Amino acid sequence: MNAVTMKRDVIPATRGKAVRLAMGETIKIINTHGAQVVDTWAFCVEDLSHHMSMEHTRVENGRLMPAVGQTLFTNRREPILVLEEDTSPGIHDTLMAACDRWRYEHLGCKEYHRNCADNMVEAMAELGIAAAYVPQPLNLFMNIPIKRDFSLTQGEPQTKPGDYVTLRAVRECYVVFSACPQDITPINGAGRRPTEAHIEIIA
Repeated sequence: MNAVTMKRDVIPATRGKAVRLAMGETIKIINTHGAQVVDTWAFCVEDLSHHMSMEHTRVENGRLMPAVGQTLFTNRREPILVLEEDTSPGIHDTLMAACDRWRYEHLGCKEYHRNCADNMVEAMAELGIAAAYVPQPLNLFMNIPIKRDFSLTQGEPQTKPGDYVTLRAVRECYVVFSACPQDITPINGAGRRPTEAHIEIIA
């Protein structure tokens, strides 16, 4: 049976979006304009304290960032998503915490700035879910080069318009996205202009 796109939706620029996936469903995350980072979280439906964990995923895969065919693991080392496809260069960050209001204060913002941590909480609230805390996300399309002295750089995404990643749920879960609002560093490209991204749920 051929895969069928069941739903297409937008992750608005600087905002979040949450969806519920059944076991076996796949979600495609499309970098519509080619330079947009999409922070990504996953939570087990039956227990929100059981969630996708980058530190556990790095250990279980033995890689800094997941490759096609590899599993994303929870904080209990259980599978939650599988990276099925990736048409981008495969550069996705697993080190950086989600931006929050304190991050923007450190960058010099005097007033409130949209941020990925709040986007996650707001997106889950739209589904009637209260988030207790914000785990470290899988930062899709984010480029954080590691220099020879082990310092980290806020690089520009290496993606092109239309590049996408597909993730398959291996258990029922909530998947949450944030179209990163960062417009101070070049993390969303040299133009420093956050844009929308798109998602498609495929069954």
